[in-house]
Amino acid sequence: MSQGPARTSRALLHGGLLFLLGFLVLTAVVAHQHFAGLDHAARAVIHQSQHPALQGFMVGASYLGGEPGQVAVVLVGFAMLWPRRRRWALALPVVVAGAGLLQFVAKWAIDRPRPNLDSWGFPSAHVLSLVVLCGYLAYAVSMASARRARRRLAVGACAAIVGTVAYSRMYLDVHFLSDVLGGATAGLGYLFVAIWATKSAPRLGRALRATPLASRSDGLLVPAPAGSPADPLVGTAGVAVMFPAPAADAS
Repeated sequence: MSQGPARTSRALLHGGLLFLLGFLVLTAVVAHQHFAGLDHAARAVIHQSQHPALQGFMVGASYLGGEPGQVAVVLVGFAMLWPRRRRWALALPVVVAGAGLLQFVAKWAIDRPRPNLDSWGFPSAHVLSLVVLCGYLAYAVSMASARRARRRLAVGACAAIVGTVAYSRMYLDVHFLSDVLGGATAGLGYLFVAIWATKSAPRLGRALRATPLASRSDGLLVPAPAGSPADPLVGTAGVAVMFPAPAADAS
């Protein structure tokens, strides 16, 4: 592997671990109520900007950013990636399912109330899943295109979708600011590790397909070349192993 791809793989893995560490730090801060002041300040600012005309848009953005919209995007993304990047297409539903499992475990373990006093507020599942889904597709599109403008468009669309849904979740009073930040940090950490694993899949596959040691040991059963001084000893030992001597007659 060339130095460039190796450096990129290391950067992805290290970045993912760094974001996951940031999520753990944020979790500890939230658990000790050190983020409560910023949460309530952000909530007050958002409530002051509420307007009846925005309510329908926010409800729609929150709905489409949930499971219905994400399932549709997974199907469309799979169809787009399949013709040229089948490995990335096959990994897409697996990566998204892993993000769903991650947010479920995190919510169950932390069990923090939402602003409307419902359960399981931290981290935001909408934000975590969308960061993973949109980020994964944006990375795959960026790899497939050599045009810088198309790459910027993919990244910009990803950021706009995640930002809109994140704001809608706070606007609808179902998440605090810290919930959104928790979903973003956990999602980015998981996304970087998932991309690293998908990029490393071919190398891992080649390593697993390598000839195992047991198959190479078959060469030990091949007779030695004729004329070798070890011929009588090898032949005698082979016969002794394959045909053990009969037990002595007891009579």
